[in-house]
Amino acid sequence: MKLSVKVDYACRVLAQLARHHGSDELSHIEELARVEAVPANYLVQILSELRNGGLITSRRGKQGGYALARNPDEITLLDIVEVIEGELLEITTAGAGHSSKTVNHIWKEVRTAFETKVRSYTLANLVAKNADQMYYI
Repeated sequence: MKLSVKVDYACRVLAQLARHHGSDELSHIEELARVEAVPANYLVQILSELRNGGLITSRRGKQGGYALARNPDEITLLDIVEVIEGELLEITTAGAGHSSKTVNHIWKEVRTAFETKVRSYTLANLVAKNADQMYYI
């Protein structure tokens, strides 16, 4: 399994949106791109996927911008990965051979454990309370 830069960017931008959650303030692409060091043209694509996946809302126009669609503690890392990449751990085995059934079973257990752990972290975990505080997973 390899998480893409796109997932990293999505997590960082969503964490930034989580910092503003609960206020009437909408975040603008230019500011999000600058603060999170994400290329603005790539960010447009990511925000579109996050909106289509139901994680954020948007409003057009001069007073427009982006906000979380749900509370930060309701959006899991698994939600983010699934919107951006699909399955967290895709199992593609041949299904043939003497050991295939056992190997496949073990990989499914690994996927379940991994998804459970990733589901346990939310955007609220990613938001540092102040600039000096870091959260380590």
